[in-house]
Amino acid sequence: METTVSKQPTVPRTQLGKTGVLLVNLGTPDSPSVPDVRKYLREFLMDGRVIDIPFIPRFLLVNGIIAPFRAPKSAKVYKAVWTENGSPLKYYGEVVERELQKTLGDSYVVKLAMRYQSPSIDAGLAKFQRLGLTDIIVIPFFPQYASATTGSVYQKVMDVVKDWQIIPRIEFVNSFLDHPKFIQGFVQLGRKYMAEYNYEHFIFSYHGLPERQIRKGDVTSEVCRLGDCCSSLHAMNQYCYRAQCFETTRRLVRELGIPEGRYTTCFQSRLGNDPWIKPYTEDTIKDLAQKGIKSVLAFSPAFVADCLETTIEVGEEYKELFEENGGKHWQLVESLNDSPIWIETLADLVKSKTLV
Repeated sequence: METTVSKQPTVPRTQLGKTGVLLVNLGTPDSPSVPDVRKYLREFLMDGRVIDIPFIPRFLLVNGIIAPFRAPKSAKVYKAVWTENGSPLKYYGEVVERELQKTLGDSYVVKLAMRYQSPSIDAGLAKFQRLGLTDIIVIPFFPQYASATTGSVYQKVMDVVKDWQIIPRIEFVNSFLDHPKFIQGFVQLGRKYMAEYNYEHFIFSYHGLPERQIRKGDVTSEVCRLGDCCSSLHAMNQYCYRAQCFETTRRLVRELGIPEGRYTTCFQSRLGNDPWIKPYTEDTIKDLAQKGIKSVLAFSPAFVADCLETTIEVGEEYKELFEENGGKHWQLVESLNDSPIWIETLADLVKSKTLV
């Protein structure tokens, strides 16, 4: 009895020896329609690293409450941020994919992927598998490490490749909050606005996380106090998202020449009733306005591409909140998007992970 072995597609020799670069952002609905937004929310929020509670209560919460009731409201907001090119987050990702490919050259194959929805991580890795690449470098588009973002990308990639017959060398970029060009990218954008207006205060607003997720990351159970323990970044708190955000702010204000007392690090986008990391951006805005601060320049250094959380939440909703409480001038600093210095940052990250 003969055993039939399925024939695998032949990989052209010209493809062998190349390095795959997988760029991964969070994701976006395929359209701003309610069904597509609901589908996106279900995939996103059913991730056990995003809502870190047991499966059954998470399933009931997401599918019975959050997705059905939040999808229509979120769809309206997505329609506001949607452009003629579609989702800005996806559009900028596609431009970056093309520009990084040009910069790196033929020795690399660059693919964009989204942790949730399309283009999927599965599809990107399947493309790499068919090409017989020597190495794969995965760059999550999250400057600061968090289990719910970078950690989730790691887990998804490993879930996909675990069944491959041949698993090539895989390198992950853990974070890049301290990369000089990443910092310089936001500094260049900030200086542009600072040259046009004399701002009284500067806000650095990062996406929030539940406090319990930060505590889970403290393997010593002794360091994390969700307060002054984030005043410096060191070996004991190196993977603390909150500490990394404060470190990002310190590097930015140092380069921008912003004096102490004129800037605040805070956290946005709360979901649910559990305590999230503080200070909250909404509370900070109200407090500043009520103290008589009339002008604020706002940065969102947790995002490398403009999206709902930057354009709508920080750029419009927080502007309205600031003015309602007595503020006069609110300006959002856009994300790095497809800027040349962002492409340079990514090229540096790739080369730092490439075997010579």
